[in-house]
Order: sequence, then C-alpha cells, then structure tokens
Amino acid sequence: MRVRVLGVAALSTLAFAATACGDSGAPAPAAQPSGPASSSAPATSGGTLVIWADTNRVKPLKPFADQFGTENGVTVEVKEISKDNQQTFLTASQQGSGPDIMIGAHDWIGNLVQNGAIDPVTLTDEQKAAFPEIAMKAVTFNGQVYGAPYAVENIALIRNTKLAPDAPATLDEMIEKGAELKKAGKVKEVLCLPVGQKGDAFHVYPIFASGGGALFGATPAGDPDPKQVLLGSDDSVKAFGKLKDLGEKGDGALKTSITNENYIVNFAAGKCAYLISGPWAMSEVKKGGISYDITPVPAFKDGKPATPFVGVQSFFVAAKGKSKALAQEFVANYVTNKDVAKALYEADPRPPALTAALQEVQATDPDALKFMDAGKNGMPMPAIPEMAAIWEPFGIAETAVVKGGDAAKAAAAAQKAIDGALKN
Repeated sequence: MRVRVLGVAALSTLAFAATACGDSGAPAPAAQPSGPASSSAPATSGGTLVIWADTNRVKPLKPFADQFGTENGVTVEVKEISKDNQQTFLTASQQGSGPDIMIGAHDWIGNLVQNGAIDPVTLTDEQKAAFPEIAMKAVTFNGQVYGAPYAVENIALIRNTKLAPDAPATLDEMIEKGAELKKAGKVKEVLCLPVGQKGDAFHVYPIFASGGGALFGATPAGDPDPKQVLLGSDDSVKAFGKLKDLGEKGDGALKTSITNENYIVNFAAGKCAYLISGPWAMSEVKKGGISYDITPVPAFKDGKPATPFVGVQSFFVAAKGKSKALAQEFVANYVTNKDVAKALYEADPRPPALTAALQEVQATDPDALKFMDAGKNGMPMPAIPEMAAIWEPFGIAETAVVKGGDAAKAAAAAQKAIDGALKN
C-alpha cells in the first residue's frame, strides 16, 4: 500500500512555546461586541463563569469578561495560570475543580479530547468564515471544531535589509549570501536559527520539509497517522542529509552554538543577516534599530515548499465545567468579535486569527500581515497526542547531523525511538 506523506503538500492543507511579548494593557470594550450571533445561549441568568488564562491574556480579557457578566447576570472570574497550563487544566478537570473555559495552543486538542477535557465549540458557518482556512483546520479534530481561534503564529525569514537588500529566491541563495557576508567580515554567522545541544525541530522544520522530510503518513481523511512515522523514510534521510550539508562540517549555517538564548539577540546586534523566527522576536529586533523585512522561509532550489509549523492560540470549552452553556456563549460570541481580538493582540502582538481584526491591525503593524502571509501555506502543528513523541528524537537526530554525523543512522535512531514510544 502506498503511504501518503503528511509533511509538505498534504499537511499544508494542515515547543510549541512562543516567547511572549510585553503586556501593554487593553482598551475598554465597545458597548456591544460586533460578532455574528451563535445559536448557543445561556439557558438562565445567574451563576459563575470561570476562565483560566496565561499571564498575558488576563488583563485584556477582564473588561470583556466583566461586560459579559453584566449582560448575562452572572459573575465571571478570570484566573491567571502561569505554569504547566495544559497539565494543570487536565488535572483540575479530572478532579472536578477546573474552569469553564481554558485558553491554550491548538496542538493541545488531541490530548484534551483523548482525556475528555473539552467539548466541541459551536460556531456558525458565518463565524467560521471570519477566520482564515488554516486557523479553522488547526482547531478541527476528528471532523469537529474544538476551539475558537484568536491568534496565529509561525516562523518566517526576517532579513537585515542593509546587509541583504533582496529577499532570497531560494534557500541556496540565502546561504550563499550569508557565507559571502561572513567571509567579508560583515557578519559573524551565516544564519541565525537555533539548534543548541538538543536540536530544535520547530525552527528547522521548514528546511527539513523542503528537503523532502516528513513526520507522519496520513489517514484516509488526511489527518496525521501515528502508525506511519516517517522520520526513517528514504525521503527523510535525504532531508537530514541536507541539514548535514548546512551543518558545522558543511556550510556552517546550522550550528549547535546558536541557541534559543542567543539567536534573536545576535540578529538584533547585526551579527547575522538572516533570522528564522516568529512574532515573538520582533520586540528585540526593533530594539536593535536595524532595518528589516519579513518574507516566507525560502525553499531549496528544486526542493519542496519550506512549510513552517503554524500554531493557533484558542479558547476551549471545558467538558466538565459547571457553566457549559455560558462557556459556549462566551467562546462563540465574545472571542469571535473584533474588539476582543484586537485587545488580545495589543497585549501580546501575535497576528490576530480574526480576519477583520488583522486588517485593522496591519495599518499600524504591517509585520502582522507579513507573518500571516509567510504561514498561509504552512502546516498546522499536528494536534494528535502522539506528536509529543516526535520532539526529542527529532532534536537528537538534528544535532547529530549538524555536528557531521551520518544522516541514515540518525534518522533510523529517531524512527526506532518514536516507534518504541508509540508502540508501533
């Protein structure tokens, strides 16, 4: 049987943990949110609605929560959860002490559904159409929508336009230009992309995908199939070989000395002309005072598309919450309105998922639209629970080849470790 590859083309129709930007406060909400109405509505007034949010979301969410409470005659509590948010939610849910609404990344969905922690979210066709297709695909699991998106994030190529005026047409061209600049003493590094001692699958994935690599095969429905791990496939071996060619014994573009701690600050200080990162890098980049532009990560010449992972921050309705009707109403009709989307963006500038909010934001922040454009053909982070088994073995394989190790051996070791963890 021919295995369909879930990596580049198939998943484009698809840790991660982003570094948050500073909280800048939020404007008061409009008198009435302007989103389309949903069929869901709270059955009765009275009661309490509990929302759990991370640090950057509590302050901008509070005015809308208060407004919702006033309009519905209920008390709304917004509680800050700042550590191990997914596991904290799961544990509380199992103990019956969890919230009614949880905010988190879309790739939590598979694990949360598997543990019976969240319900599908009721959105009208009009509400779904207000988001880009990739955002809705990300929050859809087993054919059902499990989250209301509010922000989309992915990596892109951020370029120092003084050092590299033109966007590279290919990855090969970018590496060649970076090497020329380094040889001329104008930069210290060919490329600022974090590898570190443990690898970084998230940042290197577009390059791996362009080299032909893939994580999983696909089910008949096109979803990731954890029974078909493809890191040891011939195409993935070739992709790891491409990473080796870019590594420390090759072009020197990928280096274990470039880490999550230094890759952004090095770019901001002018030590490299090219940075592969996301919206969370922009505060530091702007502090550096350099001229820059944002474009998609380029692909290898004659390679496959360089598809980045796409993360979608979302609101979830807790399956074991005490106020489920209220939770559905809040998630469907407050999260999906422009005022909330803009307030959340202003507190933590990740591109809004709501198209109308993005269009307004781009007038003052063109970077938001550029990041969105760079990820529009990306791959939503697989939301299946088995994705957790990928990160460490992939990272070990990446580090091995970057240091000059054999690509076939590194890929085979990763495949064996993942299959063992998944009992394939």
